Order: sequence, then structure tokens, then C-alpha cells
Amino acid sequence: MIGRVDGTRISITGLGSYAPERVLTNHELAQMVDTSHEWIVERTGIRERRIARPDEAMTDLALPAARQALEQAQVDPASVDLVIVATVTPDTMFPTTSALLADALGASDAAAYDLLAGCTGFMYAVAQAYGMLAGGLSRRALVVGGDVLSKIINWRDRRTCVLFGDGAGAVVLDRVDGGGFVGFELGADGAGGIHLSLPGGGSRTPTTAETIEQEKHFVQMNGPEVFRFATRVLVSSAEKLLAECGRSIDEVDVYVPHQANVRIIDHAARKLGVPEEKVVINVDRYGNTSSGSIPLALADAAADGRLRPGALVLMTGMGAGLTWGSSLIEWTDGVAA
Repeated sequence: MIGRVDGTRISITGLGSYAPERVLTNHELAQMVDTSHEWIVERTGIRERRIARPDEAMTDLALPAARQALEQAQVDPASVDLVIVATVTPDTMFPTTSALLADALGASDAAAYDLLAGCTGFMYAVAQAYGMLAGGLSRRALVVGGDVLSKIINWRDRRTCVLFGDGAGAVVLDRVDGGGFVGFELGADGAGGIHLSLPGGGSRTPTTAETIEQEKHFVQMNGPEVFRFATRVLVSSAEKLLAECGRSIDEVDVYVPHQANVRIIDHAARKLGVPEEKVVINVDRYGNTSSGSIPLALADAAADGRLRPGALVLMTGMGAGLTWGSSLIEWTDGVAA
């Protein structure tokens, strides 16, 4: 699906992020599996990642990010009437992380649900929140993207354990007088879902002693296939959206791709023709945080002063599903209409 935004102007008015304190370096990983700092950096660009404590769950990452976003937007949590949490690692399947988060924040009247779209989750959630506000069903939305992937990684599998980290980001969406979202492009290819999956624990393969023994409750990934998918779709999704919105890549001021692998990011930037100075990269410090990837990168871009009012920001994610999604936004000064 693809669409250019017309009519109601909606934008991000608050932004927050959170990453656990624990830093796990490549050198430490080299003591756990057959790998090296040099091998990981060469293949992925990752140097370190954040790892949640054993007692930290998704809500514990989402809460400080959400509070920061609400504070930046200068709004009362009670005024939020929609909470969407994009994650593949909820505290529990139910109650949802979004409901727990809304309660902790004091958004007692908010509709709340979790969204599962792999690493593309944040893009899907932002598009849904936009639709709710534009359709008049919501007045103010809080969207959180984040994951605690360390809980579902096999730390004996070097194909996956070197790639992922934990973290979360949050945004507040409001109606604004000008600027805001320009368009969205979303899609999925379920035929490729087998290449990136968590096979155990669902209704297809319920948890049993056998599924635990077979390690079906850890992330399974066909690296080469996912790499090929990612390098293709990061480019095609962005190109389709730009064409739909009547914009050129030269007009983009800030490019925020999913932070999975620096080689994938570099490939997409070259194909699209985005200069290096416009590309936001923090995969070296966080690894792949799945749904937390893009909002964490947005927070870094804000800290660097790149998200100035009027800047055209292109965000593109891709991940399990296999899914992908892009959005264009004219950054605003954070003032709700």
C-alpha cells in the first residue's frame, strides 16, 4: 500500500529514547562464540550493543522513552487517547505491553494495543497512528518502537548473536498547522517469512519440551536471503514513496534507514544517491534493535541538530514478515495545533 497525505497535517511533536546501561562489546562476544571484533565490524559495522538486565522487560525500556517524548511534546499523559507499541518481545502475550505502558503513564482512557511487524514495526505503527488521527478517531497518539531481543537470541549462535541489541524509542503524534507527514509506503512478502522467524511458541508450534530442546524459541535467520531482501527493498520502498509524493531524493535532508547492518545502509544510500552526510547511522553503537532501530536513530539525529523545522526526513524499515515500510515527514517545531 502507498499513499500521499492530503488534508489534515499530523507530525511528531515529541521524541524520546532509551537503551539499557549494559554495553556488550565485540571483544566480549569473542569470548562467548567463535568470532572476533574485526570480523563483526567488517561484516556488520557493529562495535557494541546494549543488553537489558535479566529483570528488564519491554515495558521497562518503553516507559522512560515514552516519558521523554511526552515531556518534549509538553503534554499531559492523560491527554493521550491512543498507545501503540511495536515490538516482537512484549512483556507477555497478554496483557499487552501497550496496556501496561498506558497504565504506568496515567493514560487511563487510551486505546492500547501491540503491533507485530518485525523490524518494520515502528513504521507500521506510525502509519496506523497517523490514520487514526487523520480519521478523527484519535486526538493524540503515543507510538513506541522497541525490542528486548537479547531474550530471544541464542548466544551460542554467532550468525545471530552478533547482530542484535536492546532499545526503545517513542514519539508523540499530534495535529499541526503545517508540515508533518507527507506519505507512507508499506508492504509484506509472507513467502519470504521463513527466512527470519521465531518458530516456537505460537499456535502453529506450541511450547513443549521438544521445541525447547530443539531451540525453536530463538531467532532463526537465513542471513544471505535476508541481506538480499534488505538491500533491494530499502531502495525500492523509498523510490516508490518519493515518486508517489512528487519528491526527489535531492530534496531529502535526513535519511533514517533501519539499522541492521552498515553494508546494507551503505548499499541503499549509494543506490538512492543519498550523500553520506545525510545518512543517520548508529548501528555501530546499538546493533539491530528491531522496532527500536528507527526511533533511536531519530533521537540521535535530533541530538546532532539535524531535525530542524522544515527538514524533509525519509525513514525506511524492513524486517521479519518479510515486511517493509517508508515514510516522508517535513519536520516541525513540535507545537501541536
